[in-house]
Amino acid sequence: MDLIKIGKFIAGLRKDKNLTQESLAEKLYVTDRAVSKWERGLSLPDADKMLDLCNILGINVNELLNGEKIDMKDYEKKTEELLVEMAKKEETSNKKLIMNMWIIAITALLFYIGIIIVSAMALEEGPLLGTIICGSTALLVIVAFYAFKLEVETGYYECNKCHHKHIPNYFVAMICPHINLTRFLKCPKCHKWSWSKKVMTK
Repeated sequence: MDLIKIGKFIAGLRKDKNLTQESLAEKLYVTDRAVSKWERGLSLPDADKMLDLCNILGINVNELLNGEKIDMKDYEKKTEELLVEMAKKEETSNKKLIMNMWIIAITALLFYIGIIIVSAMALEEGPLLGTIICGSTALLVIVAFYAFKLEVETGYYECNKCHHKHIPNYFVAMICPHINLTRFLKCPKCHKWSWSKKVMTK
């Protein structure tokens, strides 16, 4: 999606309707600063505001996200192009999240090992050493749960039997056997157990 193009499109339609940024903002219950950001291509309207914005400007969501009016004969093609582009953006975003998950997890583990080694070498057995070990272990567990949450919520798990893509609940994902990002899950569609691979898009 071209945010600059979408912003100019919103600004043009707003002016055609003889609306100021302030009056459009009032209709949408947002600030005029938010409208200004949309029109400068710095951000998109939130999903809950898109339909209201489209109704006010007399367009549909597909036209808004394409940044232009769409001829009926080109409608299907434009819709497909938009879906492909959105899938690519989702995939890129999910890959970054998974990369961040690995960075967080590995950094936390190395930090934990370093703290334990340094503390064991520098301190004698006693309350201080015990506190450091307990505190760093608790911190590692918290970071591990955060990394686990990122993994489960990012992308989908694809059933090896019927190829249905789904997101399991945390408890199921936590207790199931897994190898790297592949987990042994029961598919909610075909109800069969299989090694489900992590995929980035539907």
